[in-house]
Amino acid sequence: MTNKRLFILCVILFSIVYGYAQEPSFQDYRKELFAGPLDTTRRTEWLRHMKEWRIKEKARTNYSGAEYLNPELGWIHKTFIYAQMMAHDRYFYDAVARKYTVDRYLDDLKKRYGGLDAVLIWPTYPNMGIDDRNQYDLVADMPGGLAAVKQMIIDFKKRGVRVFFPIMMWDHGTRKISLSMPVALMNEMKLLGADGLNGDTMEGVTEDFLKASRDIKYPVALEPEEGLIDLKMVEWNTLSWGYFGDYNNVPGVSVYKWLEPRHQVNVTNRWAVDKTDDLQNSFFNGVGYNSWENIWGIWNKIPDRYSEIIRRMALIYRQFPTVWSSVDWEPHISVLQKGIFSSRFPGLDKTVYTFVNRDSTDKQGNQLVLPYQEGTKYFDLWNGEELNGIKKDDFITLAFTVEARGFGAVAAIKEYSLDTSFYQQLTAIHALAQTRINSFSDAWNPLSQQLIEAGKTKPVPTTPKGMVLIPSIKNYSFESVGVMIEGNELPEAIGIHHPWEQHPSRSQKHLLDIASFYMDKYPVTNQQYKKFIDASGYWPKDDHNFLKVWKNKAYPRGWDNKPVTWIAIEDARAYATWAGKRLPHEWEWQYAAQGNDNRMYPWGNNLDSLRMPFSDSGNTMRPATNVNAYPKGESVFGVADMVGNVWQWTDEYTDEHTRSAILKGGGYYRPLTSMWYFPRAYELNKYGKYLLMAPSIDRSGTIGFRCVTDK
Repeated sequence: MTNKRLFILCVILFSIVYGYAQEPSFQDYRKELFAGPLDTTRRTEWLRHMKEWRIKEKARTNYSGAEYLNPELGWIHKTFIYAQMMAHDRYFYDAVARKYTVDRYLDDLKKRYGGLDAVLIWPTYPNMGIDDRNQYDLVADMPGGLAAVKQMIIDFKKRGVRVFFPIMMWDHGTRKISLSMPVALMNEMKLLGADGLNGDTMEGVTEDFLKASRDIKYPVALEPEEGLIDLKMVEWNTLSWGYFGDYNNVPGVSVYKWLEPRHQVNVTNRWAVDKTDDLQNSFFNGVGYNSWENIWGIWNKIPDRYSEIIRRMALIYRQFPTVWSSVDWEPHISVLQKGIFSSRFPGLDKTVYTFVNRDSTDKQGNQLVLPYQEGTKYFDLWNGEELNGIKKDDFITLAFTVEARGFGAVAAIKEYSLDTSFYQQLTAIHALAQTRINSFSDAWNPLSQQLIEAGKTKPVPTTPKGMVLIPSIKNYSFESVGVMIEGNELPEAIGIHHPWEQHPSRSQKHLLDIASFYMDKYPVTNQQYKKFIDASGYWPKDDHNFLKVWKNKAYPRGWDNKPVTWIAIEDARAYATWAGKRLPHEWEWQYAAQGNDNRMYPWGNNLDSLRMPFSDSGNTMRPATNVNAYPKGESVFGVADMVGNVWQWTDEYTDEHTRSAILKGGGYYRPLTSMWYFPRAYELNKYGKYLLMAPSIDRSGTIGFRCVTDK
């Protein structure tokens, strides 16, 4: 190799390592962050390359930015604090009072971290796919139906909170409809008065959604979950989640925000407990944050330290709502102390500077030197104080403190624009700043769950008709594993909090004594449930989907011995109480199916399709099978139809935010086309965790039940 070639190679390698002599690449923006300048002396060159990249990329994509000029979408760049939430959250819906409690939900968040600007309501995954209801059906099945959902959205908007719903782009295996997904969802959003759509798993919401929105003249903000596969999509994907991933000590620059400053990113890291990196990268870039806590019914509460950071960030964001989308914003401006990184956000009569301290020690003293401007005042926004800078020549030096791993903000404001409201806000921030951020606890603990006790039934001396005696056992080895798709990132929070455990967990292994009891040989049938309806007059107040396939309180011809479905857990308990019975505990159900040899199926350890109903994966599910159709599938105790027909209700667990039921038996139906549909659990040592909201949406065509009686 010649000396010239060696020199060129060294220059290229040096440029790649230090990230300032090479233009940003496709691989960079797929990661959503451009690397910052590792060598501060080359910051000018780095920034020049960044600006050149933006010019070239806008030319390449023939970028217009027209969607950002739509006044009906003018709220987008002010969506600073955003939360994905489960429709099943008990702070959001009161199942006893049967009403949405939007104020309770929002008041809790306002108290803990300053409140929301937008919310993504999630009624679909992880329950979707347990039957053939599609994403539109599940919204319509929310309590009170579409009329109540529409009013609930109005309640959010009264509080200044915009409302998003998900696009389940992968939902092609459930009930088909005649409209395309973009058209159907846009019609639904217009009907409900919702503001935005979040594209679950989508690498950019496709342009056909924009067209569908324009066709009905109803603007909807589009927001993909994943990064964009083509930067042209920034034109109509006006928001996005920031999956910024692994962070360097030097903060990166948001690609989409840099390309289009009016684009709103909400940094998202659902399973993180330490939020420092995410919040610092959010504040450095002047973008929003997704304060997601209820993750598929798993509560990942934001610890107090990060709640307080979010509160103070939000106050500053909302105080100056327009500067963050400034076309002239600059990341990595020059600062005086090592470990401090800053961005500049200029406005008409004010400029705001954000600071993050990446070091583990406080940074005190001089921090920033600015050109002196007559008639300008300077304020420490993070601590709520006016700054008396030191003027020398044509420059002014500002001194303030940034806590270890902390935050700072400075505003340079023209005196003529200052008013009473600004000083009131400054006073409020000053009061908050009397408590250091680092004095708040960053401790995290899982949320405890409580078992809803079924109570004991009146003992019976002999085996009731239609039931089977299950003998008592000492030291039964109960092993059970949840089939939930996600959540292993929080091993002390996912799953079920059995009474003998310290915290919720996906898997259980425990020795327990089980007293003898009687169990229904078969799941409760339509014929049996009709006798209950006729004798008791039972009819639930929330009757949406109740016995959905029945007509005029009569089940279809020939369905006598099929398991009754479209029954909420409350409906199953009502029948059990009428019959002098109760629902089984999960471990009772499993013991009755398994015996004491830990077998995987009622008949042994090998899956046998001749001992259970055949599975179904069509867009429209077939009816369940007669409960007595597979006598060779009985357990060692003679209990039948335990696996592969319908899921069966057992226990319910609650915590402060979530109700969930434990389903056993693995229903016969699961759609094709996606791994995200509710998983099967044919094996006896597995369970499904089914989130509960209200009977209307909880009822399913693949969930039935059987009862037990205490001996």
